[in-house]
Amino acid sequence: MSQYLLAIDQGTTSSRAIVFSLNGKIVSESQKEFKQYFPHDGWVEHDAETIWRDVVSVCRDAMFHKKIKPDQIAGIGITNQRETTIVWDKKTGKPIYHAIVWQDRRTSEYCRKLKKYERQVQSKTGLRLDPYFSATKIRWILDHVKGARSKAKKGQLAFGTIDCYLLWHLTGGKVHATDATNASRTLLFNIHKQQWDSGLLALFDIPESLLPEVKDSSDDYGKTERSLFGFSIPIGGIAGDQQAAMIGQACFERGMMKSTYGTGAFMVLNTGEQAIASKNRLLTTVAYRLNGKTTYALEGSVFIAGAAMQWLRDKVHLFHKAAESEKLAQSIESSNGVYFVPAFTGLGAPYWNPDVRGAIFGLTRDTEVAHITRAALEAVCYQTRDLLESMYADGAKHLKTLRVDGGMVANSWLCQRLSDMLDTKVERPQVIETTALGAAGLAGLQAGVFKSLNDLKKLWKLDQVFKPKMTDKGRDQRYKKWKEMVERLL
Repeated sequence: MSQYLLAIDQGTTSSRAIVFSLNGKIVSESQKEFKQYFPHDGWVEHDAETIWRDVVSVCRDAMFHKKIKPDQIAGIGITNQRETTIVWDKKTGKPIYHAIVWQDRRTSEYCRKLKKYERQVQSKTGLRLDPYFSATKIRWILDHVKGARSKAKKGQLAFGTIDCYLLWHLTGGKVHATDATNASRTLLFNIHKQQWDSGLLALFDIPESLLPEVKDSSDDYGKTERSLFGFSIPIGGIAGDQQAAMIGQACFERGMMKSTYGTGAFMVLNTGEQAIASKNRLLTTVAYRLNGKTTYALEGSVFIAGAAMQWLRDKVHLFHKAAESEKLAQSIESSNGVYFVPAFTGLGAPYWNPDVRGAIFGLTRDTEVAHITRAALEAVCYQTRDLLESMYADGAKHLKTLRVDGGMVANSWLCQRLSDMLDTKVERPQVIETTALGAAGLAGLQAGVFKSLNDLKKLWKLDQVFKPKMTDKGRDQRYKKWKEMVERLL
């Protein structure tokens, strides 16, 4: 009898598998970090074959560590770092180039050349003409890998975001598909017509034969090859990481909002059946598509959040574990005038500047490790407020409650600071791995374990509420200074 759901959470810095009980509790998990490649300034790549091997490994570890039999798994849900682009050979299944990561900025100049088409692109996709998205990455691979464009035209190559690449291999090359949330992040998908757009394919010079089938977020995605786990497990759900987190946070009603803090930070507002065109440099995107019905969202994307803490840990060696950042932030009364703008790969919403780079302002001889660490955490809060201010300008009602998730929110100091800077309640759930929970929920819907979204709502349980304590004056003074630092950098 099926007792569990398995979520594959393939992120920007690690691959994870989590086994959930049918009431949404974590039973077992396994995680592996992998190498980041930075061939040139602003370039970020991953080895897709390593990611595939790691995913199989963590799935096996998560199941076998607790002696969970594969035939006890009702279904697998996949969630993934979005926009990251892989092109592979259909015969061999091998990538023809490293995966080009969402953070990568190599196509900045090409995007600038296409600026006159931005309104046309935005009206169809809800996105901006930016290196962030998949289309210009696909074109770059086709133009720079010898023989790639010729093979693509002959139908010998396949494109996919990470979910699609994993699905291909999990099913032994039988299924080349993605879901509507991931498709909506490629710059090639018309979010209003819910189909690949021939005009956009022509604009970016991408053959349609490369593209996967687009399915609902909860759908029949085939079964795993028996040789992988000793049993063919149904794959029933796929969603990009931020949309999966929205589902895991049970933000199913129009006006509900969640913010996820992982490598980057992503704030998503459910706008229901209406695709709201942002006038304040946010993205209009697909929140999820179920039973053929599309729910839309407004999204603000911050490229660097947890990645800044990783940089302080691994490159600058200010501390040994990211968890130490909370004690460091608490050990001082203020950041002593230090402001950290972590624009390592440019700035996302609402600035959308791919060329600017990071900076730390206000350093003095009194500056200590704690000040820089605290400033890096505060930067996450300031950037979140940037996004919220844009949401308000686009007509969102004053936010009463923000649901937060992701690895960074284990830091209670950060959660309180978010509440202070946003002047709203912040709710942290018991399961902060809501991205994986959302993917598992989608698989459960397909497997019949859950009957409706109401069943998924019951999986969400509150851990702690953080309420604002800062004065309006203190909040606004700090934010004004942040804006000054960003303007100086720009």
